Amino acid sequence: MNPRSVAIVDDDEAVRDALSWLFSSKGLPTLSFASGEALLAAFDVERIGCLVLDVRMAPINGLALFEKLLASQPYCPPAIFLTGHADVPLAVSALKMGAVDFLEKPFDDVVLIERVEAALERDVSARAALASRHQLEAQLRQLTEREREVMALILDGKLNKQIAEALDISIKTVEVHRARVLEKMAVKSAVELAGRLSSLRQEP
Repeated sequence: MNPRSVAIVDDDEAVRDALSWLFSSKGLPTLSFASGEALLAAFDVERIGCLVLDVRMAPINGLALFEKLLASQPYCPPAIFLTGHADVPLAVSALKMGAVDFLEKPFDDVVLIERVEAALERDVSARAALASRHQLEAQLRQLTEREREVMALILDGKLNKQIAEALDISIKTVEVHRARVLEKMAVKSAVELAGRLSSLRQEP
């Protein structure tokens, strides 16, 4: 289970208390904030695994808060929005920004718990994917310029002889560079290399 907390941001103290009790009763640790400013001041991405945000708060509403987090943090945990007013445009905006759900008050406790638990699971997967991406980027930075050139031709499906001709180097030198590329990228074949690099074209 994700050990990180559910961050509740709502300007209604009664709602914050009710949500804290609900999540705690299911074994989910919580952090409670009375405003978006309070969350921003204390935000710790390592402590928070899911955001439960009230839409209509002042001066920073839930959508603006989420947007600030997306813009200022290298990673933002999954967000679930709560609103006391049915508002389709707001829901669409939230989902387009990356929110995982948008629920209208009064909400079903069982449904909310299910959505929060799903968001926490998504957080674990997203962090793992992000860590893998960072590792891959670090490995790429270890490659020399020549190794990058060889790697590009490997990914194009070129044989060692063709790479040697393209770069005007010996086949033996190509073999050495190929071996170093595979070693530094922690893969055993060109196919595996291509598979790993494909993740760079995807959002974390």
